[in-house]
Amino acid sequence: MRRFLAGLMRLRRGPWEAVATGLIALGVVMLMQPFALWAYSASFLVTLAGTVMFIVTSHFPE
Repeated sequence: MRRFLAGLMRLRRGPWEAVATGLIALGVVMLMQPFALWAYSASFLVTLAGTVMFIVTSHFPE
């Protein structure tokens, strides 16, 4: 966990891509759930934020 947080602080590719992938997955789950309208409404923005974050972090150093 300490190594993961150090990678986030140093702007390394691996940890930030993991966060971006998690956001994309969260957005897809929010899109597919039938219970909360607010989650369905926000799912596009969460997925978009994760996708943009993934594109940006793919340019970070390893």
